[in-house]
Amino acid sequence: MVVSREVPMEEYIQMAMEAREKAYAPYSDYLVGACLVTKEGAVFTGCNIENRALTPGNCAERTAFFKAISEGNKEFSRIVIVGGKRGKELIKTTPCGVCRQVMVEFCDPETFEVCVATGPRDYEVFKLKDLLPHAF
Repeated sequence: MVVSREVPMEEYIQMAMEAREKAYAPYSDYLVGACLVTKEGAVFTGCNIENRALTPGNCAERTAFFKAISEGNKEFSRIVIVGGKRGKELIKTTPCGVCRQVMVEFCDPETFEVCVATGPRDYEVFKLKDLLPHAF
């Protein structure tokens, strides 16, 4: 989806929450949704997808990135992440190390924003450089 106007953070959080509802997490019951925004304003959502063998699973953040990249997008401004156990309150869920490294591959650590939220009015925003200060 391409967004042609400045979008309030609350709308991105809502999109991440909707993506979370599509998560496939029968083993951990930990559902995560992400909303990735390109510099041009296109939006790509993702959810976590688990697998019984564990390593074939994929995080919500990488799902959103891989969808965007596979469609030719390689410049991003922010990602919004929501997560938590099924049926429980959301908690501020930061990306795992693998997702952070993928972000560094495609994002400027000085300007790329990582927003972790529990709802439209409860969120924190970090610069990628602060979450992965010594990237590979």
